Amino acid sequence: MTEKILILDFGSQYTQLIARAVREANVYCEITPFHHPIVYDSTLKGVILSGSPASVNEEEAPNVDIQAILDKIPVLTVCYGAQLSAKNFGGKVEKSNKREYGRAQLRIQKEDVLFKNIPNNSQVWMSHSDSITKLPDNFELLADTDSIPVAAFRKKEDDGNSLHGLQFHPEVYHSTEGKKMIQNFLVDICGCKQNWTPASFVNETVEKLKAQIEDGHVIMALSGGVDSTVAATLIHKAIGDRLHGIFVDNGVLRKDEFQQVLDMYNNIGLNVKGIDAKEMFYDALAGKSDPEEKRKIIGKLFIDVFQVEACNMLEAKFLGQGTIYPDVIESVSVHGPSQTIKSHHNVGGLPDTLHLTLVEPLRSLFKDEVRKVGLELGIPKDMIARHPFPGPGLAIRILGEITPEKVDLLQRADAIYINGLKEFGLYDKVWQAGTILLPVKSVGVMGDERTYEFTVALRAVTSVDGMTADWAHLPYEFLAHMSNSIINEVRGINRVVYDISSKPPATIEWE
Repeated sequence: MTEKILILDFGSQYTQLIARAVREANVYCEITPFHHPIVYDSTLKGVILSGSPASVNEEEAPNVDIQAILDKIPVLTVCYGAQLSAKNFGGKVEKSNKREYGRAQLRIQKEDVLFKNIPNNSQVWMSHSDSITKLPDNFELLADTDSIPVAAFRKKEDDGNSLHGLQFHPEVYHSTEGKKMIQNFLVDICGCKQNWTPASFVNETVEKLKAQIEDGHVIMALSGGVDSTVAATLIHKAIGDRLHGIFVDNGVLRKDEFQQVLDMYNNIGLNVKGIDAKEMFYDALAGKSDPEEKRKIIGKLFIDVFQVEACNMLEAKFLGQGTIYPDVIESVSVHGPSQTIKSHHNVGGLPDTLHLTLVEPLRSLFKDEVRKVGLELGIPKDMIARHPFPGPGLAIRILGEITPEKVDLLQRADAIYINGLKEFGLYDKVWQAGTILLPVKSVGVMGDERTYEFTVALRAVTSVDGMTADWAHLPYEFLAHMSNSIINEVRGINRVVYDISSKPPATIEWE
């Protein structure tokens, strides 16, 4: 059985970073809303309480019975969690004179296993407006900073489990020794063995899939992306050709992508059927320019095509999906699903009439972990390193109405750009890149001729998970080369611009 750490989420923007820090230490963890009941079993080794945008002094402040948890297992509390533990055990938390945000130097006042191999005066990151002004009587100070009297503390040792509190965020990049502190909690306090690795995940997941599916068949829609490919490979490893993959050409894939992806699936041994549905999608999209309407048309039509295939495959009783952990977290977050900015890129919501049981082998993994598992499975690195690509494809990178002619223009321009990123050694340095065809024509000059043609915008961002993103600072020489190549090689485009908007306030995709 895999040992586990549970992270109680009070709504902090950093909660996923705590989970990543735990996972990077080769320890499995899960995030759960603070108000969900905790299942105590032999696999649960410790609990971490996250930060929160709330104040512990608010009337409706999130709360949890920390002593009840402490009676069972060790506890680490972070920021809001630390303030909550101090208050609940009889200490005092008060509004700070000023909001404490940013870098600080941690002054260690008392040796503790949490600070093993941690130098004094290491940098930590503060983000809070309340401060612990008085510790409970049975607590002791471990560290402070210039600006706050209590930066770290612990409950005095007794026969029970240990409780530690950190007023700062050890999980963020700016806390230089923070991940080491988390690892000290995991290993020296919780006794975790650090044996959760990509190899162990593959072995355990394949056995679970065999037990779940038995001698059944699985049907699965594949996109050519990392998540669906890794999920399909895991299922195939468990049941072989009883996995039936469906890959649909919706007419808005990248240039030559349909055949390239089918060839790749064939090379890694997956049983995949390709369906050319371009004309069906073009007919449905004709005259449509609203982004949400385009997304819904593509999503519904994809489901229609998939449903026909599923109904022709009566032996399939299971539906494979590439759901990953951020999707799961979002659906059970403290405050419920976030406000919809635009429909999700990936198609979901297959009809209940199919009566298929879900198989989701990646639902416990973050994106970077999916890639590590893919490499462990022997999937080619070129496939694993592919940039994310939206489910509606180039339809949301063609602003305005979709026509086959516009798709062809964008496919050719985009191929020049993506291949250029690879040739210049820039592809792996950006998280996602793509070309957008604007509904704008402008005057240009080619030779002695006047032109009146389309404009494309090049987009490239750096990110970890797509939640936030900065525009990639690509070299001017490269951008100049791309502009010349696209304008010279793609008749119909006479102007190239580069998007330097970050997320937020912009989104990565334009639609």
